[in-house]
Amino acid sequence: MQMQPLIESISPSTANIVCEASAAQTMWLSGIFMQADVQNRNKRIYPISEMTNAVNHACSVIKENGGIFGELDHPQTLTINMDRISHAITELYMNGSNVFGKAKLLKTPMGLIAEELGRSGVRYGISSRGAGQVNEGDGMVSGFVFLTADLVATPSAPGAFPKPVYESLQNSKEGNRVLSLAESVREDATAQKYFKKEILSFVNNVFNKS
Repeated sequence: MQMQPLIESISPSTANIVCEASAAQTMWLSGIFMQADVQNRNKRIYPISEMTNAVNHACSVIKENGGIFGELDHPQTLTINMDRISHAITELYMNGSNVFGKAKLLKTPMGLIAEELGRSGVRYGISSRGAGQVNEGDGMVSGFVFLTADLVATPSAPGAFPKPVYESLQNSKEGNRVLSLAESVREDATAQKYFKKEILSFVNNVFNKS
C-alpha cells in the first residue's frame, strides 16, 4: 500500500467548536478535531493506536515550533499555503477515542475572517489533513501522519456551501472586498466598522446561492 493524502471533515455539530476570547482580545477555538475507532464519511477507520501516535508526533511539533498552522477552508493538497493561514494549533490531546484540540486565531486576513464568522454565530467544522495507508478491504488506516486541521465554515447542514469559502472569496466581488478589508483592519481603525458588514453580506450571499 502507498501513502496517500487523507482529508477528513467533521461537521460543526460533532466538532462542537467553542469560541473564547482572552483578556488580550485573542480568540481561541477548542473542540473535537479528529476521531478514532469510528467509520467516517469517507468509509475510513483510524485505529486509536494510529491516532495516538499521530497526536504524540503532532504534540512534539507544537512543542518545537510553538504551534501548527492551519487554514480557513481546506485545499486538496498537503501543502500549507501561507496566504491562507487563519490559525495556529497550540494543543492536541486524546480523550477516549476523540482528539481534542485548541487553536489561536491569528491576525491574518483569513484569521480575521474566521474570527468575525465566529463572532457572528457561524459554527465551525473541522477538516484534518494528513497522509497514510488505507486498506481497501476494511478501510483501516495505517501509518497515519497528521499535518494540520483546517477550519470549515459551514452551517449545521453538511455541504450547504456549494464551493469552498476561499474560492468564493477570490472569485466574487463581495469576497474581494472582504479580503481587502481584512488586510486593512490590521492597520486602519476606520476599516473595522465596515468589516463586519461586508463579511456578513458575503456569508448571506453564499447562503442564498446554496
